[in-house]
Amino acid sequence: MSDGMRILLVGAGGVGSAFTAIAARRDFFELCVVSDHALERAEKAVAALGDERFVADRVDASDAAAVAELVRRHAVTHVMNAVDPVFTMPVFEGAAAAGADYLDMAMSLSRPHPEHPHEHTGIKLGDEQFAVADQWERDGRLALVGIGVEPGLSDVFARYAADHLFREIDELGTRDGANLVVTDDEGREIFAPSFSMWTTIEECLNPPVVWERDRGWFTTPPFSEPEVFDFPEGIGPVECVNVEHEEVLLMPRWVEAQRVTFKYGLGEEFISILRSLHTLGLDRTEPVRVKGVEVSPRDVVAAVLPDPATIGPRMTGKTCAGLRVTGTGLDGRPRSTYLYQVVDNAWSMQEYGHQCVVWQTAVNPVVALELLSRGTWQGAGVLGPEAFDAVPFLDLLTEYGAPWGQRDDVLEGAADPASATA
Repeated sequence: MSDGMRILLVGAGGVGSAFTAIAARRDFFELCVVSDHALERAEKAVAALGDERFVADRVDASDAAAVAELVRRHAVTHVMNAVDPVFTMPVFEGAAAAGADYLDMAMSLSRPHPEHPHEHTGIKLGDEQFAVADQWERDGRLALVGIGVEPGLSDVFARYAADHLFREIDELGTRDGANLVVTDDEGREIFAPSFSMWTTIEECLNPPVVWERDRGWFTTPPFSEPEVFDFPEGIGPVECVNVEHEEVLLMPRWVEAQRVTFKYGLGEEFISILRSLHTLGLDRTEPVRVKGVEVSPRDVVAAVLPDPATIGPRMTGKTCAGLRVTGTGLDGRPRSTYLYQVVDNAWSMQEYGHQCVVWQTAVNPVVALELLSRGTWQGAGVLGPEAFDAVPFLDLLTEYGAPWGQRDDVLEGAADPASATA
């Protein structure tokens, strides 16, 4: 079912590699150029597939002109950005310059308010991209931003809840948690983040953003408003705290609600480590001179930790991404519903050879690209997942072997809850 879609994947690392493994099982595209600053990594990802639709090439993701040149050389129709968000704008601008549509899983970076970082927003996540939304619309091009798992799937859930479950929404609250454990060769538990440590530091130590209808967007101190959330399918209670994330910047643009939040189940040990890194200045991105060499402290921290793409065989447990929605149901009664997806690491490793967090992030942009190829999703401008019909996405996600769940909590005055798994 190829319609001529030609994809440029920027980034052949963990998520990029999982993206290719998932896409290789589908027939909606005719070409996928797997690119990376390290050509050998792109070539390795392509060789593992044994599929002539995939070819490898080199790209400097920090250079918009280089991205544009690659788009033109391969007649690319869609650029899929799978690199760290520090490179979002060059890849985004390169796609625009070459006339390609664009997708990403992490939006342009924020910069805290210079005087009141824990009260007011400065430059928000995605602001640089939304600033040129009119130009993308005039050009008839689509930039589908925030289409990983978080952001991404939770944003689809927000659209689904607004269209099919709720009359009025009080809060859209993304809640992510896991019970993942990584061990060393001797079976001892070790500290090994399941996603990019560079990105984790960025989103966890920046001032979290909250949106309220009467206040708009505002910030709080890191790790604020702790709450214990009971995650489904055996994960159980996990303490969650406010973290800066794109959902809060995306959902209010397309979905009516009184409040939008994002809380992540980091755990006491992780929070303690992040606070220590900040105290020591090891979260800084500005280079420091060490024995005549300039290095970024954050790059050093990321380099000494295990590569998230390699820890799958030593990882056990499940990860859960989801959205808790509270408000008034279609029957006029109070309602609280958690829409979620749980992925077991044992399953993702056996089925795809990729750890669960990476796999869960990669599957959603593949689904989105297939919907775009079919014409089921259409649009122009800079749009989030909330701007599109959620049902085709959730149906196709289930077809991919990635089912989602719905848990309705018991509320006083509400109808009897009916739990269902799609």
